[in-house]
Amino acid sequence: MADSPNCDLKSLSPLQLFERVTEQGEKVRALKAGKAPKDEIDAAVKMLLSLKLSYKTTTGQDYQAGLPPKDLVLINNGTTKEENEDFVDPWTVQTSNAKGVDYDKLIVRFGSSKIDTDLINRIERATGKKPHHFLRRGIFFSHRDMDQILDAYENKKSFYLYTGRGPSSQAMHIGHFNTFMFTKWLQEVFDVPLVIQLTDDEKYLWKDLTTEKAYEYAKENAKDIIACGFDVNKTFIFSDLDYLGASTGFYKNIVKVQKHVTFNQVKGIFGFTDSDCIGKISFPAIQAAPSFSSSFPQIFNGKENIQCLIPCGIDQDPYFRMTRDVAPRIGLPKPALLHSVFFPALQGAQTKMSSSDPNSSIFLTDTPKQIKTKINKHAFSGGRDTIEEHRKYGGNCDVDVSFMYLTFFLEDDDRLEQLKQAYTSGELLTGELKKVLIETLQPLVAAHQERRKQVTDEMVQQFMTPRKLAFEF
Repeated sequence: MADSPNCDLKSLSPLQLFERVTEQGEKVRALKAGKAPKDEIDAAVKMLLSLKLSYKTTTGQDYQAGLPPKDLVLINNGTTKEENEDFVDPWTVQTSNAKGVDYDKLIVRFGSSKIDTDLINRIERATGKKPHHFLRRGIFFSHRDMDQILDAYENKKSFYLYTGRGPSSQAMHIGHFNTFMFTKWLQEVFDVPLVIQLTDDEKYLWKDLTTEKAYEYAKENAKDIIACGFDVNKTFIFSDLDYLGASTGFYKNIVKVQKHVTFNQVKGIFGFTDSDCIGKISFPAIQAAPSFSSSFPQIFNGKENIQCLIPCGIDQDPYFRMTRDVAPRIGLPKPALLHSVFFPALQGAQTKMSSSDPNSSIFLTDTPKQIKTKINKHAFSGGRDTIEEHRKYGGNCDVDVSFMYLTFFLEDDDRLEQLKQAYTSGELLTGELKKVLIETLQPLVAAHQERRKQVTDEMVQQFMTPRKLAFEF
C-alpha cells in the first residue's frame, strides 16, 4: 500500500518537497532491491511521480537528486538576494540581525529537525547522565536522525563519532574549543570511538598556504585538541594530507562519492564557479568519506555498517546533505548529525568568530591580559548609551556578546539566570557583565594552556597513527 502524504503537499516548502522526493526514491529502490510485490512497487512509484510533479509545480524545476531547488541552494540559506537576511555557507556566516542567525528558519530551510525536550530527555534516559548544558540551552539545536542513533544504542548496537577542524592558523579559538568539548562529552557518555579529521588539504586549496605550512598547522591544532582531554585509546586524529596515502579504504570511499556527485550538483550545493580549481570541486568527497566506517578498517575491522554521528556547526551541513544523498546509492548508512549554533565574533552575532581575524577572536593562546583587553575593547554590548538610561531601561541580553559567551562557558544555570535578570533590569552594568566573562574565560584558557604544555610530539604521533582502538567490532 502506498504511503499517503502526512500533510497537504501544497503546505510544504520547496526544500521539504525535495526531501520527500528523495526519501520516496530511496523507498522505491529498496522495494525493487528487496523484490517486493508488484502492486506495492507500483504504488510507491505512483507516489514518487506525484511528489515529483508537486515539486516541479512548486519550483518550476525538474527534480535532480542531490541538487536542492535553485532558490534554496544551501550556500545562501534559502534566502533570495532581495531578502538578504542570512548568508550561510561552509566558509562565511553573515546576517543583518543583531541577534544573529534565525535558527528556526534554518531548520525549515535545511529540512533538519529541532532538538526538542523529548529528544533531550531520551538522551538522558539512554546515557543515565544529565544532558550537557549545550543541549539544555539550545546551543546544539538541530539534528538529523539522532533518533536512529538512540534506537541503535538502546539495542546494544554501537556507533562512532566524527568531527573535524580546518587548520587555518597555528592556534584554535574558543569557538572551536566548544565543539570539541561537547564531542568529548558525547564520547564519554556513550563510550564510542571518535575520529577527528584535520582538513589541511582544504586549507591549502582555499588559503594562501603551502602544503608544509598547512600540515604544520594540523599538527599544532592536534595538540590543542588533545589538550581537551581525549582518550588516546578511543580517539584517532588524522591529517588528510597524511592519511589519504595510508588508507585504501578512505580513498575508495572518496572515489565512490565522487562518482555519484556531478559537477553541476557540486556547483549548486557549494557555489563553486568555472574558475575554481578542481581541488576545491573534488574536496567535498574527502570531507564526506569519514562518515563511513569502511574508511577506518583498522578501527572497525573492515565493517561497513557502523553508523556515524557528526557533531558540527550547521554551516557544515551542505557537505553532509550531499553525503546523505549519496550514501544509499553506494550501499552505506547515512550519517546522523547534531548541529550547533555559530559562535559569534566579539563584534557581534552578525558573523561567526574567525581564526583569520584576531580582533574577532579569543584564541586558546591568549594571555589573561589579552583576553581582558579584547573583551573590554571589542565585545559588542547590549547596554544603553549612559548609566542612567541603563539603570532605567536595562540591557539587552539577546544582542550582548558577553552574555552570549557566558551561555557557552558558564555551566551554572542558576547563576546564568541571575546575571540575565540583573542585566535586563539595569542592576548589572555592561562593564560588570564583561568582568564576569573575563573571570570565567581567563582560568578556562589558562587551564587549557597548562594541559597543552604536557602534549608532546610523541603523543601527537600516537593519536595520529592508524591503529585499532579499545573497541571490538
